[in-house]
Amino acid sequence: MEVAGETVGEIGLGLLVLLGAGHGDTESDALYLADKVAGLRVFEDPEGKMNLALADVGGDVLVVSQFTLYGDCRKGRRPSFVGAMAPAPAADLCEVFVDELRRRGLRAPTGVFGAHMRVTLTNDGPVTLLLDSARSF
Repeated sequence: MEVAGETVGEIGLGLLVLLGAGHGDTESDALYLADKVAGLRVFEDPEGKMNLALADVGGDVLVVSQFTLYGDCRKGRRPSFVGAMAPAPAADLCEVFVDELRRRGLRAPTGVFGAHMRVTLTNDGPVTLLLDSARSF
């Protein structure tokens, strides 16, 4: 991941997390999601089954703050971001999320909150998941 042409975060094996914070999200939500990400069994075991978590494979987590996840395109042609949390408290929640991953022994490089970032992804497999702290959709 680059900011202004400089690499600010990169990983090898692991997960890219695009992290958004919305109105009403709390520290509890950030901790729940960190726990969920840390424990997701999405890496293949020797039998080819998705059965291993980040710690099992020595994986890292690249965390990118992404308020645009709250872009609402249901009306008109321009997304509305009114559901996104204000920058200062959103940055605090992102920090809680990253700190919890690190507390669990995971390497978790990040981008620069609020910066224009160039993120490059090599998706090794057909797995893209949506996690929500609301615990239901």
